[in-house]
Amino acid sequence: MLAYFDCFAGAGGDMIVGALLHAGADFGALQVELAKLGVPGYAVRCEKAHRGGIVGLRFHVDAQEQQPHRRLGDILAITENAALAPRVKERARQVFARLAEAEAKVHGIAPQEVHFHEIGAIDSIVDVVGSCVALELLGVEKVLCSPIPLGSGTVQTEHGQLPLPAPATAELLVGAKTFDNGAIGEATTPTAAAVLTTLAESFGPPPAMTVAAVGYGAGSRDPGPLPNLLRVLLGRQDPMGSTDTVVELSANIDDCTGEVIGATVQKLLAAGCLDAWACPIFMKKSRPAWMLCVLCEPGSVEAAQKILFTETTTFGIRRRLCERAKLLRYHQTVETPYGPIRVKTGQLDGRTITASAEFADCLSAAETHHVPVREVIRAAEAIWWRENRP
Repeated sequence: MLAYFDCFAGAGGDMIVGALLHAGADFGALQVELAKLGVPGYAVRCEKAHRGGIVGLRFHVDAQEQQPHRRLGDILAITENAALAPRVKERARQVFARLAEAEAKVHGIAPQEVHFHEIGAIDSIVDVVGSCVALELLGVEKVLCSPIPLGSGTVQTEHGQLPLPAPATAELLVGAKTFDNGAIGEATTPTAAAVLTTLAESFGPPPAMTVAAVGYGAGSRDPGPLPNLLRVLLGRQDPMGSTDTVVELSANIDDCTGEVIGATVQKLLAAGCLDAWACPIFMKKSRPAWMLCVLCEPGSVEAAQKILFTETTTFGIRRRLCERAKLLRYHQTVETPYGPIRVKTGQLDGRTITASAEFADCLSAAETHHVPVREVIRAAEAIWWRENRP
């Protein structure tokens, strides 16, 4: 099952849970799973809410007593000790860890030292874990997301007035696609940004899919310039694989250094391009040169072209519209002697035909255990195939 989050008005952690409940996740089952956290002093409820003439579900976490401020280790211990499904634990762990890293970078401290105030409050913990539980109840294996709205203005925090998006939210949105929907105020909360940027595999238009259900999660603000709702579409992609349309940009450059070419490739990738590469070529008058190529989504063409024009010496860029066939891709974490490693799998016609360990995970584990990275890659892929071979 695929979940596509359409953040046309913004997103909050409670809105993610509400949208998944409205799309079919069972509220009673959600309550049972959340009770496994073993954290007292709160209750959850949901109710119908109308925003701009559209009905959705409003998810509430009612704190019944003062909750302590918690560090990352405290929150991870709560989820790890709970009898939750392994994928729920892993998704929640990744979200909280990413949130701690963002907060730590903003405040200039180590992630383990971050005091989660609003994030460590019980409502945020329940929103994160509740989102992961609801995805599991619906059998969601893959998460995609639209570009995320930034909002504008300022917000009052314990540190005083801060710009929007809030500093932690802005840090979490690095690498994600964003846009301005004209909203005044906080459009996307840190909790929602953490969930969506951690779990979503990509940000863009809805994929080709057979829609099975649609859900709306309502936020607290009403009225507004847009209905304060987060929409989720549930469905399945073509079991034979999937296709999409991308744009390939290319430029022949004979008066630019290799250092500049390399830096430009990195900047293109950091801007969200799907891929970028350079090939040595010979141009007129037998001049050695580079052909710099970029693969991007149609909505990112202008940004990619701007980088090419401003960072290199090219005077012209070729554009080519391409139809791309892709394997259906999923991520799964396996436990290895070197720690947890994510493995990306590709499916065709409902059958897994390739599995590749994520190199970044393998490199980190190899450095920690002082072994060759190839050894970690081999171990992770062998374990995955042993556990998943029919």
